[in-house]
Amino acid sequence: MNDKRLYHNVARKIAKLIDEGVYLPGSRLPAERDLAEQFNVSRVTVREAQIALQALGRIEIKTGSGVYVLDGKGIENGELPDASAFELTEARAIFEAEAAALAATRIDDETLAKLDAYIEIMANSGPEDEKGDVADRDFHKTIARASGNKAISHVIDVMWKMRTDLEPVSTVYKSVCSADFGARAGEHSQILTALKKRDAAGARQAMRDHFKRLLTSMLDVTEKRELEELRKKATESRQRYLKTANL
Repeated sequence: MNDKRLYHNVARKIAKLIDEGVYLPGSRLPAERDLAEQFNVSRVTVREAQIALQALGRIEIKTGSGVYVLDGKGIENGELPDASAFELTEARAIFEAEAAALAATRIDDETLAKLDAYIEIMANSGPEDEKGDVADRDFHKTIARASGNKAISHVIDVMWKMRTDLEPVSTVYKSVCSADFGARAGEHSQILTALKKRDAAGARQAMRDHFKRLLTSMLDVTEKRELEELRKKATESRQRYLKTANL
């Protein structure tokens, strides 16, 4: 079997065992080494299968604790998890930083040229310009594919679907991008500079810095929105009180 597709087969076998009740919701899966022996594959293949299953909402990988079975069928039929914009961005920071690190060791000149073109589009796009948003998405997805890890690339594709298809998440991202779109091209340029140098550690850090700023901006935007909502409610309460007082 093609090594690149092997993890799909392992993921299906684990999912089948979960569906059959061998691994119950809330229980911990056997150790990576044990699963590798059970399915006669490498630990790397097991790890990739687990990443894919986590993206589907079947399991949760807890660093330092283990891998746990989640309740329900996950998103096998297209259903997306009810995650917040903060949760999604935290997950993106983890996966996309590692994707950038892997891509730095494997990326070719043709792909680097594509990333340059995407940054050029972002730099010349305004806050309401859809072309800039599309270039942003394509920049990140191109790096994911350049990582050479199909499991990571799949997870990042799912997270981008969450970013666009979950309305509350999409609304927050639109507010953030509108508020500080000027930082977008510069941050992506720093990521690209590290990739051109084939600097894995630098690419990882540049991607982390990008998401750190994004999370900070989300806090600012959310706080502003909550304050506006409080003012709105206070005004409505005041108007009701005055109306009642004049009766």
